[in-house]
Amino acid sequence: MTINALARELLVNADGIIEKTFFPGKYSMEMSSVIYKSWNFMDQALPNDLKKRGMVDGDINSLDDLDRLVIKDYPYAVDGLKIWFAIEKWVRDYCSFYYKTDEMIKEDPELQAWWKELREVGHGDLKNEPWWPKMQNRDDLIQSCSIIIWIASALHAAVNFGQYAYGGYFPNRPTISRKFMPEKGTTEYAELEKNPEKVFFRTMASQLQSLTVIAVVETLSNHASDEMYLGQRLPNWTTDSIPLEASEAFNKRLAEIEGEILKNNLDKKLKNRVGPVNVPYNLLHPTGAPGISSKGIPNSISI
Repeated sequence: MTINALARELLVNADGIIEKTFFPGKYSMEMSSVIYKSWNFMDQALPNDLKKRGMVDGDINSLDDLDRLVIKDYPYAVDGLKIWFAIEKWVRDYCSFYYKTDEMIKEDPELQAWWKELREVGHGDLKNEPWWPKMQNRDDLIQSCSIIIWIASALHAAVNFGQYAYGGYFPNRPTISRKFMPEKGTTEYAELEKNPEKVFFRTMASQLQSLTVIAVVETLSNHASDEMYLGQRLPNWTTDSIPLEASEAFNKRLAEIEGEILKNNLDKKLKNRVGPVNVPYNLLHPTGAPGISSKGIPNSISI
């Protein structure tokens, strides 16, 4: 709640940094609102997202279905699906211990009140959409919790912590243009043909705007020194043996995925994992390090 409040106060409100330094300006929130109208909670599950975007031929229900990826050398999908199914198994093991039957789901007043608030308050504009899970059985709970954990951990890590490596050099990612593209036959167009770099730098954001964006991107790309990464917990979080065993299995699987990511990044046949500039794809590497490491999946959004 704190990080969301700070984001609304400093970044994404009408007078926030995002509105002032990115090209849509005052229309940024309006554009987000239009896009939100077609938002679907169920599409946030990684297998569903990949299918919706045409990146999967059929359904992906387990890691045995990885061969259905349209692009086999697709690091986000390959690493992400490993993380997704690890999260899903952990959630299933945990929920199945505390909810033995579907009736227990239906009769839990706190669970039902949470789900009602999530839909009707958190997503009031979409509360009547038919795709919402009904939260009447254990599968509904497992599916919903897996999606929420995925969004707040791995999905956010994949889109957030690589920003500075690319956008820290501002010409890679100018957020606004101070001039329109010149039309053919004009003096400005002739200058563009003669010296495109000079025209480009005169067109992109001012030095102050550029510095502001770079500072924001740098801050957003940092891992805190006390970051809690996916699967990490404070001691004595429970005394129940089965959830403790499930948590240990989850962390063991995450460690295996780390090893697989590092191994794949050394495979010369997988050209999309490193690229010509020799920067490996580590955005879904479960653990990271303080500062800008471009890897590490926090337990939840912390910046």
